[in-house]
Parts: sequence; C-alpha cells; structure tokens
Amino acid sequence: MQLAWPKALDAISPERLAQLSERERRMLLIGAVAFVGVLLFGVILPLDHAVAKERAKLTQKRADLAWMQSVAPELASSAPPPAASGESLLVIIDRSARESGLAGSLAGSEPGGPNSLTVRLEHAPFDTLIGWLVRLSQQNGVLIDSANIDKSGDAGMVNASIVLHTN
Repeated sequence: MQLAWPKALDAISPERLAQLSERERRMLLIGAVAFVGVLLFGVILPLDHAVAKERAKLTQKRADLAWMQSVAPELASSAPPPAASGESLLVIIDRSARESGLAGSLAGSEPGGPNSLTVRLEHAPFDTLIGWLVRLSQQNGVLIDSANIDKSGDAGMVNASIVLHTN
C-alpha cells in the first residue's frame, strides 16, 4: 500500500521546492520560521505560564486546606460560645463592625429567618474580616452558617456575603 500525499502538501513537495526561485524559497523559509515563532511565543509559552500559575494556586490552596484541617479539631473542642446578650443580631453586627473598623465596608444586610442575617461587605480587608468573625463568635455567640468570600481587586481586599445566626 502506497501512502498518498494530502493535496495541500503537493504545493510544497521536493519537486515543487526545486522549481521555486531562490527568492521564493527564502520567503517560504522566513514564513515557516515566523509561523513557528508565533506558535511558540503566542500559544505554547503563554499556555505553559498559565498552567504553572494555576499549579501554584492549587498548591497554595492544598496547603491552606491542610492547615484548616489541622486546626479544626482544636476549634471544635474549644469552649462553647457565650450566651446571647439579648441584643438583636442586627445591632450586634452593626456595633461590632464599627468596633472592628468594618463599618465602611458594610454594604447591606438581609434577614434570613429567625435569628439569621445575611451580611454583605465590599472592599473589606481580609484579615480584619476574619478577626471580626472570630470576635463575633467568641464574644457574642454568633455562628457562621455560610460565607462566600471573593477577591475584590486590591491585594488583601475582599467582597463577602456571610450568613450569620444566633441560637
């Protein structure tokens, strides 16, 4: 069985190359080198960089997960939160946010049911937000049902939607 050349390759067969003038062969070579350069620098290297960047993110997220799993038993065994002070959850959230310096980041809140509140924060410092949530839990017995925290552009700044409740 004899392999047939695809018709597109007939244009660059050795016989056809021999028929080209020196100038045409040089132009064909320059075009081939340019194509390889565009392929290498325009596709392969950016793709490789993106894959390496995502691998680094994955490694960091795995390290974060391992740390969270290592401190989870300690947090679970800590003392139960203190009894509620009788203040409404909205008052507790507002007061504690002002005390923590997050009042300017509070974008709104919505009741989510009995003793439940969804709080939205925009452009809040991540470390301050986490400290605030810890204090809410330890000092006021406020528990976190769920939290959605996204990067907001600047380093260390986040947007968050947090569902909080009291017993």
